[in-house]
Amino acid sequence: MQPKLRRVRAMNPSAMTGSGTNSYIVGQGRVAIIDPGPRDDRHLAALLAALDPGESVAAILVSHAHLDHSALAPRLAQETGAPVYAFGPARKGINPRMQALVDQGLSGGGEGVDHAFTPDHSLADGECLSLGALEIEAIHTPGHMAGHLCFACEGVLFSGDHAMGWASSLVSPPDGDMGDYMAALLRLQARQWRQMWPGHGEEVQDPAARLAELIAHRRQREAEVLAALTTAPGTATELAARIYRDTPAALLPAAARNVLAHLIDLASRNLASPTGPITAETRFHSI
Repeated sequence: MQPKLRRVRAMNPSAMTGSGTNSYIVGQGRVAIIDPGPRDDRHLAALLAALDPGESVAAILVSHAHLDHSALAPRLAQETGAPVYAFGPARKGINPRMQALVDQGLSGGGEGVDHAFTPDHSLADGECLSLGALEIEAIHTPGHMAGHLCFACEGVLFSGDHAMGWASSLVSPPDGDMGDYMAALLRLQARQWRQMWPGHGEEVQDPAARLAELIAHRRQREAEVLAALTTAPGTATELAARIYRDTPAALLPAAARNVLAHLIDLASRNLASPTGPITAETRFHSI
């Protein structure tokens, strides 16, 4: 049985957010709000107005600490008295490979990290939150961000920014990791989903097909990066310009971060080699 679900879309459309960030009100009576969204008084008012008379917010769930998903959480918690749940603060969960690159100086390319975000409660992978008859499972899906969570409820997947229908996700090191991203996609693919509701764009009615498409897309991009390296060495920016030939110029910086994520993953598997310490400007060559 599908839980009652209401989507409230924030008024923050952009090249990176599509039509805006999706917030979800899940359940009835005592509800959960998934991804409160950006700090915007209009969006706060819209969320509160979407509640039925007499309803209360029992929990605020945050998929990840990017400003367009988490920044409204403190205000919403103050208004409703509901506790905030997430994997943890913005950098919780960063893997040793990415931490080593941070220590070497890799930075930048983030999507507006909410460094001030701290939940009231941390959710571990597989932990379930019960709200009356409603049970919501947290699934740790690092890749887009180290502490990214998806949420599962009655066969419905709330996929945050890990898997969307309108576009592929940005994987931007050191906050994102391509190896982790692919592993999490495969983990989601191994389960049966009736619907997928992402952090941006419309609902996905065939989650299995979309997850398979996203996996194939990333594998194809990896093959393109390897082919480009075989032709000539290059930086992530140079390779992105050669690979993403039909991409608007405004989106090429994001494409370059995706390429960098592929390059770091390929280097970890001894399929590519950096010239010196890895930064955004490091030149890679094939092996």
